[in-house]
Amino acid sequence: MMMAASSRSSFLIKILLCVSLLLCLNEKACVVHGADEITLPVSSLFPSPECKASTTNANSTLKLVHKHGPCTPLFNGEPVNHTQLLLEDIVRAKWIRSKSSGTNTANGLKDSAVSIKAKYGPGGGSYLVTVGLGTPKMDLTLLFDTGSALTWTQCEPCVVSCYSQDEAIFDPSQSSSYANISCSSPSCSQLGSGTGQRPRCSDSTCVYKAQYGDQESFTVGFFATETLTLSPTDAISGFEFGCGQNNGGRFKGFAGLLGLARDRISILEQSATKYGRSFSYCLPPSTRSTGYLTFGKGSVVSTSVSFTPLSTVSQGAIFYGIDITGISVGGKPLSIPSTVFSNAGTIIDSGTTITQLPPTAYSALRSAFRQAMSKYMMSTPASPLDTCYDLSGSTVVTIPVITFSFRGPINVNLDPSGVLFPVNPSKVCLAFAASGDDTDPSIYGNIQQRSFEVVYDVAGGRIGFGAKGCS
Repeated sequence: MMMAASSRSSFLIKILLCVSLLLCLNEKACVVHGADEITLPVSSLFPSPECKASTTNANSTLKLVHKHGPCTPLFNGEPVNHTQLLLEDIVRAKWIRSKSSGTNTANGLKDSAVSIKAKYGPGGGSYLVTVGLGTPKMDLTLLFDTGSALTWTQCEPCVVSCYSQDEAIFDPSQSSSYANISCSSPSCSQLGSGTGQRPRCSDSTCVYKAQYGDQESFTVGFFATETLTLSPTDAISGFEFGCGQNNGGRFKGFAGLLGLARDRISILEQSATKYGRSFSYCLPPSTRSTGYLTFGKGSVVSTSVSFTPLSTVSQGAIFYGIDITGISVGGKPLSIPSTVFSNAGTIIDSGTTITQLPPTAYSALRSAFRQAMSKYMMSTPASPLDTCYDLSGSTVVTIPVITFSFRGPINVNLDPSGVLFPVNPSKVCLAFAASGDDTDPSIYGNIQQRSFEVVYDVAGGRIGFGAKGCS
C-alpha cells in the first residue's frame, strides 16, 4: 500500500533531520530546525571559557557582552553562580513591579526572604558595553539597562566611598570638557523623574541620588556634563550624567551604568537630535559570544524585522511596554484568556534574565512544555524555575518551538537559547517563571530576547524583533 503524499513528505523530512543531526554532532553550535521542534547538541546549552565573536552589525556603535562571560574585559575566569544569578533576578523583577505600581520598594523587598540571600545590583544576568568619557576620553565598561534612565560612573576623588572597580576610576579633574550642573538649572529640577529621588544641592552644584532594588545598592554624586564617545566618529558633547562620589551595595567590577529608559535624562532623549530616538541591540545567544548596541534608525541589520506597538505600563512611565496576545508551544496555541495579558501589560527589560508571566499563562506554558519534553528525566527545581531536566545522559536534546504573539499582530519564534536556562553542567530548566499574581505586569526578560535584533523605534512608537540578529 502506497504512503499518502503528506505522510511520505513528513517521513522524508524526519529522515533529512536525522541526517543533518548526524552530520553536525561534532559542531557544538549546530541546530536542526523542524516545523514545531528544534534539535541541538546538549553541549551548546552550557557556558564555555572561550570567547567567540558573533556576527555583528557592520555599523555597530558598541560591542555588547554578557557580564559573566569570557568576552567581557572584566572576565576573571570564575564560573557563573547560576543560583545567585536567579536569586538576583527575582529581586530585579520585584523592583520593576514595585516601580511600575508606585509601591514602596524598600518595604516590598527588604521583607522578602529572597532579598536576604541576594541583594540587587541592577540585574544578575546583565550586559556590558564600553564607552569613552571625557577629553581626552577614558574607556569605561558600563552595565546597559533599559529599565534605568540615569547614566553614571564612579568618580575620583570618591569623596565618601567607591566600590571595587576593575578599570581606573574616572577623574573629572583630568578632563577639559567636564562641568558641574548648577542647582538652578532646569536639568537639575527635572532629575527626579529619572532617578525617583529629589535632587539636592552642595555649594550650588546639583547632587543626584539613585537607589536600586532592595535599597542597598546606590550611587550619589554630582550631576554634570561631559563628552560621551560611542565610536571614533560618534560623540555626544554636553552629555548629562552622574559623577558618583558615594557608591555601594552589590555593584562590583564595572564602572557604572548606561541608562536607556524612557526619560529625558536617558541617553535615548539626550541623543534624540542625533539619533532620532531610536536604538537597537542584539543580545548574544550565549555568554561566550558578543552582540551589539547601536543608535539611529539606519542601524537595523536584520533582513526582516517585525514591529509591535509600544505601550505604557501602569505608573511605570520609564519602562518600555509591549502587548503579548498569546503563546504557542510546538505550533499549538495555548488556551490562555486574553485578559490575562491585557490586565497589567508587559514590560520588556534588558536587565531581567527570566521572563515572568502571570500564573495562569505560566501554568499553561509549563504543562505544554512538560508534555513535549516527557521523554527526558526531570530534575529538582532551581527556584524560581520549577521545570528542570537532567541531560547528563543525552548528547542531543529536542525541544518544542515556543512562539510569542504580540499586538500587530506579529509572531516571534524564540531561539533555542531563549527556552532553556543552564543551571549546572548537566541540568537545564525552562527559562520562565510565574509572577505572584495575574494582576502583576509580565516581564519579557533578556534570555527570550537572545539572538534577536531588538529595535526600539521610540519616535515611531514601536519595538521590532529581527531573527538571527547576532547569530
